[in-house]
Amino acid sequence: MRTLSLGGHVGFDSLPDQLVSKSVSQGFCFNILCVGETGIGKSTLMNTLFNTTFENEEASHYLDKVLLRPRTYDLQESNVQLKLTIVDTVGFGDQVNKEESYKPIVDYIDTQFENYLQEELKIKRSLFNYHDTRIHVCLYFIAPTGHSLKSLDLVTMKKLDSKVNIIPIIAKADTISKSELHKFKIKVMSELVSNGVQIYQFPTEDEAIAEINSSMNAHLPFAVVGSSEEVKVGNKMVRARQYPWGAVQVENESHCDFVRLREMLIRVNMEDLREQTHARHYELYRRCKLEEMGFKDTDPDNEPFSLQETYEAKRKEFLSDLQRKEEDMRQMFVNRVKETEAELKEKERELHDRFELLKRTHQEEKRNVEEKRRDLEEDMNSFNRRKVAAETLQGQAFQAASQLSIKKDKDKKNFFTLPSACSLTAGRNLN
Repeated sequence: MRTLSLGGHVGFDSLPDQLVSKSVSQGFCFNILCVGETGIGKSTLMNTLFNTTFENEEASHYLDKVLLRPRTYDLQESNVQLKLTIVDTVGFGDQVNKEESYKPIVDYIDTQFENYLQEELKIKRSLFNYHDTRIHVCLYFIAPTGHSLKSLDLVTMKKLDSKVNIIPIIAKADTISKSELHKFKIKVMSELVSNGVQIYQFPTEDEAIAEINSSMNAHLPFAVVGSSEEVKVGNKMVRARQYPWGAVQVENESHCDFVRLREMLIRVNMEDLREQTHARHYELYRRCKLEEMGFKDTDPDNEPFSLQETYEAKRKEFLSDLQRKEEDMRQMFVNRVKETEAELKEKERELHDRFELLKRTHQEEKRNVEEKRRDLEEDMNSFNRRKVAAETLQGQAFQAASQLSIKKDKDKKNFFTLPSACSLTAGRNLN
């Protein structure tokens, strides 16, 4: 490569201005992930950081799992438009079993990477107007205990440090004294280093910002206080938290690190956070996914790897695997059919045996019913014969009784008529 000198002005020195103009017309996007326990002050800090009031829903402490709630806003400052997405971790740390609290966060970050990768792999891409939802920075809110990091904090940051730029923040820093806060900062950084947690370090390669970034790296983790209320201090109104003993000013560097956080996050290193997300974290995810798919940069002989050859090899492998699976499915189907046929034959035999048993039982019961019917008919005939005989005897007895009664009546009649005849005969004899 040779270096040449120009004989006059050409004009490509306006390229930076062209890039700036194009970037401003397209607008920018920035995505913040806020990780911390419910009620630790995430929403308040976001409102304070961007000097506005975002939508906020009161979160419950009784959720059975962690929910990620993304909200996107269009902001404008001067002629620069910013599409800001704030992702809140609702219910983080509220469960009794906190072992899996980090998983929904990791899954969400991976999902955003996967969505961008799918868009990138399309034949007809539209990345210039694609809404990039990849997380550019994770503000991890640490409870101001003054002792040490919780095991949940260490595990979560360890799981996230290879996927997102982590900036640790000590929330509600006005609840502990300055000496305790200084010791707590040292303790937090010591535990992060000893556990191998890699947090985001402000870049020092650019000489224009090397000095300020170096000094700000020494202030990590930032101890912040958030407030949307304005309090009169002296002759001016400032954002502060009012207490009976005084006011904690949000933008007073001697009170908290809010101004340092805003400088580093928004005014100095926002573009570096975006670049780090794309060049480091997304590239790591992309490389792992492509390697899982069988793509490589070089073959075993260190020769450039052909994408076409890789595609053909993966296609053959896929077809072979598909054919093997089809054969396995076919064999499985045949085996299942045979098993089903055997089961059906067994059930048919059982049904036939049961039918024969029922048939024999039915015939036996039929014979018993016939015998009982014959016995019943004989009993009925015998009963009818006895009934006829009884009726005959009853008729004879009734007839005999009638005749006897008639005879008695005659005899009685004769008895009462006999004296009259005797007296009449006697009278005649006297005459």
